[in-house]
Amino acid sequence: MLRTELLLQRLHEIGKSLERKGGALALLGVGSVGVETARLDEYSDLDFFVIVRPGEKDRYIDRLDWLEDAHPLAYSFKNSDAGCKILFEDGIYGEYAIFEERELAEVSYTEGRVVWKDPLYGNTEIAKPVIQLPSQKSDSLDFPLNEALTNLYVGLGRYARGERLSAMRFIEVYAIDRILSVLHLLEQEVDYFPDPFGNERRLEKRYPRFAEIIGDMIQGYDRVPESALRILNFIEGVYPVNSRLSDEIRRLASRING
Repeated sequence: MLRTELLLQRLHEIGKSLERKGGALALLGVGSVGVETARLDEYSDLDFFVIVRPGEKDRYIDRLDWLEDAHPLAYSFKNSDAGCKILFEDGIYGEYAIFEERELAEVSYTEGRVVWKDPLYGNTEIAKPVIQLPSQKSDSLDFPLNEALTNLYVGLGRYARGERLSAMRFIEVYAIDRILSVLHLLEQEVDYFPDPFGNERRLEKRYPRFAEIIGDMIQGYDRVPESALRILNFIEGVYPVNSRLSDEIRRLASRING
């Protein structure tokens, strides 16, 4: 059986187990096993919500027999008050959360897919979120790119004093994140399953032109100054950078590299 088929089958097996155990109202697939099954591949995992009746939440969080009945578990880790990360014996990895229906009004999530539902449960809109996720994209270049520039300056200063890990994060993580938030203003985005939780997801397919050059901006722990200069060059190509700040960034990088 193909991995993608196994993932969907496992989700249906979990739904059958919930039906047998009682106390559950619905099983929602989210992410690649939700409404985006077209992007399922051999590296996908199971992301799902279980909606339970009032008073049943602790039972489903504390006892994992409902999962073991679907397939034996090799590993489980309770990563929040509501959920767990799991690995089945056959290598299927998953993350899930348990909610009562009333709690969904306070949870941010992408639209899911009803995999199983109690026949007597009448909420047909259960898979649709009440709270909309905040956008990860900015509508102006000004704030994000100026933040990125100051990230470069601060990061190089830290690198110069020996704080290389902090510098790497400021330059190769924070500054890059700021650029990603405005990338849709700089390059035509390919419509390929954008993730509302992270602009870096599926970047290579969504922004193929930028994907070809981003490696030069993330050269690693020992080449942070080189990364900073590549990022600066990129920003200067798309935005009117303050010349004094640009000069100071280059001065710092030159001083570090001797």
